[in-house]
Amino acid sequence: MARINDSYLKLKAGYLFPEIGRRVGEFTKANPDAQVIRLGIGDVTQPLAPAVLKAFHDAIDDLASTDRFAGYGPEQGYGWLSELIIEKSYKPLGVELKTSEMFISDGSKCDCANILDIFAMDNVVAIGDPVYPVYNDTNVMVGRTGEADDKGHYQGIVYMPFTEANNFVPELPQEKVDLIYLCFPNNPTGTVATKDELKKWVDYAIANDAIILFDAAYEAFITTPGIPHSIYEIEGAKQCAIEFRSFSKTAGFTGVRCGLVVVPEELMGTTADGETYSLNKLWNRRTSTKFNGASYPVQRAAAAVYSDEGWAQVKATIDYYMDNARIIREGLQSAGISCYGGVDSPYIWLKTPEGLSSWDFFDKLLQECHVVGTPGSGFGPAGEGFFRLSAFGDKENVTEAVKRIKEKWGK
Repeated sequence: MARINDSYLKLKAGYLFPEIGRRVGEFTKANPDAQVIRLGIGDVTQPLAPAVLKAFHDAIDDLASTDRFAGYGPEQGYGWLSELIIEKSYKPLGVELKTSEMFISDGSKCDCANILDIFAMDNVVAIGDPVYPVYNDTNVMVGRTGEADDKGHYQGIVYMPFTEANNFVPELPQEKVDLIYLCFPNNPTGTVATKDELKKWVDYAIANDAIILFDAAYEAFITTPGIPHSIYEIEGAKQCAIEFRSFSKTAGFTGVRCGLVVVPEELMGTTADGETYSLNKLWNRRTSTKFNGASYPVQRAAAAVYSDEGWAQVKATIDYYMDNARIIREGLQSAGISCYGGVDSPYIWLKTPEGLSSWDFFDKLLQECHVVGTPGSGFGPAGEGFFRLSAFGDKENVTEAVKRIKEKWGK
């Protein structure tokens, strides 16, 4: 009989969002007339921009023509899309990139997991707490960790607390680490890091020959001037950082699937013999072997995001969600509930009222307000006592959800 990967058995619970779905399913089955408003999972609700849809349709029509048909494309993505992203999204930040440094993918969730393929198992990994569960769980799955302790922290991972005391920007590790996951604007806390704060991490990585895995999936939601949209705005970052971006929330591609990874050519790792080797070459080899590229219609749709018409439409949707974030944030604050985020991010991170645990607040919010959110403890032990609400909803539903919460907990 084939042996399984026993590392999967170390995972203490099901993935966070399926557990939420299970509880909501049980509630709705028992309460079929309840009007449940879902502000939990960060899935978008507004349709694709018209310019994006047109490009999508046109690309599908291309597949019906022998003259314009597209079969296998480059595994790394079409050059015309990489060039456009560099020109429209990176150059305005003062960041110069080569198309050979950009890899178009089917989403950053996969990329944040798959990047582990090119790193040795004995690397010491540092992740946040609370954290996007993919970072933690994929390191467990590949066998990098020991068992979890009573708090849910796994042996072999260095955890960096995101707390009110450090303004949700963690302190540098006291020990040497090799791989560092950073996410700003942060999921789940919705908070951001300044250039000075990120510079400390870049300096640490360079001094310790570490690699920063920088998740910038929510950079398009930044509204505060001076907050960096890319790790490469920080001097020296090309020597120590890989960046992930996503079209999922920026352009509503959660069901379309497109993202990108940037691996600078000067970024190096070390072989077992102590020699340096290009991480760009390794990722290119991995991509060429294990991936056939995002589909042609999806990449044409992604390119339309950066047209003048497309970006205006996409930006209007982002503004719509950020107005939802304002409604949630201001509503919670008026009810006397402490919260963070919702200014440069579509997520609001609130302190649970009445000293409730994260899951107890989840159940109470569902049962008494018929509103779904995400328990902070699902993102890690340091998230206990907090709760995440998402602004990815219809404004009418968001307004109604806030009204219900205020009626229950308003002071």
